[in-house]
Amino acid sequence: EVQLVQSEGGLVQPGGSLRLSCTASGFDFETAAMGWVRQAPGKGLEWIASIFRFVPNTNYEDSVKGRFTISRDNDKNTVYLQMVSLKPEDTAVYYCNRGGDSWGQGTQVTVSS
Repeated sequence: EVQLVQSEGGLVQPGGSLRLSCTASGFDFETAAMGWVRQAPGKGLEWIASIFRFVPNTNYEDSVKGRFTISRDNDKNTVYLQMVSLKPEDTAVYYCNRGGDSWGQGTQVTVSS
C-alpha cells in the first residue's frame, strides 16, 4: 500500500531552521505530485507547498513563500520541506501528502523561545 513516512520534528527557536523529509513507497513516486499541509493548534488544515512531476513546478502559500522550499529526490523517493526564518505562527503539525489523497503520519514543529 501507499506509505509516507515523515522525519521527526521538534522545538526550534524563532528565526531558526528545520528540514522535514517524507519518504514514500508503494507507488510511482517519480510521477506523483507531492505536497505539505499543516495544522496549527486550534485551526484547520492549511496547504503550504506542492511540487509536481517536473521539479521547477512548485507552488507556495503566501505566508511561507520565500522562507520554505519544497524539493524532491526521486532516487530516494523522498520529498523535503526546508524551513528557514521560522516564526511562532509556523507552529503546527506538518503532514506530507501525495496529491491530497495519501498522508504521512504528521510531524510536530514547535517554534518558541
